[in-house]
Amino acid sequence: MLLVVNAGSSSVKLALFEAGQLRRAHTVSQLGQGGYRAALVQGLAALGHPQIAAAAHRVVHGGAQLTQTLRLTPDVLAKISAAAALAPLHNPANLACIAALTEGRPNLPQFAAFDTAFHATIPSVEHGYAIPKSEGLRRYGFHGLSYASMVRRLRPDLPRRLLGFHLGNGASICAIVDGQSRATTMGYSPQDGLAMGTRAGSIDSAAVLELARRHGIDGAEELLNRASGLMALSGKSDMRLQTAGARAYFIHHAVRHAGALVAVMGGLDAVVFSGGIGENDAAVRAGIMNGLAYLGLRYRGNDTGDLRGVGLISAQILPAEEERQIALEVGALL
Repeated sequence: MLLVVNAGSSSVKLALFEAGQLRRAHTVSQLGQGGYRAALVQGLAALGHPQIAAAAHRVVHGGAQLTQTLRLTPDVLAKISAAAALAPLHNPANLACIAALTEGRPNLPQFAAFDTAFHATIPSVEHGYAIPKSEGLRRYGFHGLSYASMVRRLRPDLPRRLLGFHLGNGASICAIVDGQSRATTMGYSPQDGLAMGTRAGSIDSAAVLELARRHGIDGAEELLNRASGLMALSGKSDMRLQTAGARAYFIHHAVRHAGALVAVMGGLDAVVFSGGIGENDAAVRAGIMNGLAYLGLRYRGNDTGDLRGVGLISAQILPAEEERQIALEVGALL
């Protein structure tokens, strides 16, 4: 059995796979005083104390060097730690879960799959910033495991120019050409792009500097990561509880970013929605599809929110399968 661990800032998802097939899963939705170690103990007990041959972790940020799924070593852990400042809501949680599992099972082989890895194909003209190269800053992109899963499931009839929407508490869009990432809305960190549950999304750098002057660096980081986005627009981070104005803002900027990504691809052949909002919120999907109607897209849905492409452009919903994608990638290494 392969144990897949998906650690968030306040929860831990565990899934057991055998030959790439999900056998059992459990989510510890709230961390207690025992932190990640206690959550792992609780989760493994809920799974029936399984005999596991290896563990695989979803790691949000691998930096520029970690661009494929691989076994954890001290060097790999050091690079994950170095990238923690770029994904402050996730990498520290990923490292804490790795450490907790190592403490309990020191001889267990552990692997990491990176959300940034899928975007290693983004060309330099896209991932570079117009600042001195000596600063060493660039765009990375995230939600790569979700986008890789989309590509895998659409084969062998993969559309050449695919626009992928991963819309959840964290949200992004990706331009995928011939199965490879060409551009995406997230950048140096998961902060860029769309407004999200608590993240601001794209914001003028001068506005960030002004926030830093007002609140200090740490205060500005806290505000932009945990008190912005939908939370700032309506007081709630859950899309199901949003005001009409907050929903309109989210849809407007999704359409705005999507248009730029279509331009990068030179056109569009298909659209896929994934993530909690993308899979379950028919009104958000309808708003985005109607906003892209000039491309030949039309939304035609029923009460379940099913999508159909009109003309040459298809649209569909593919539930996120990040854990299974990790299991398949790690399984190929075992």
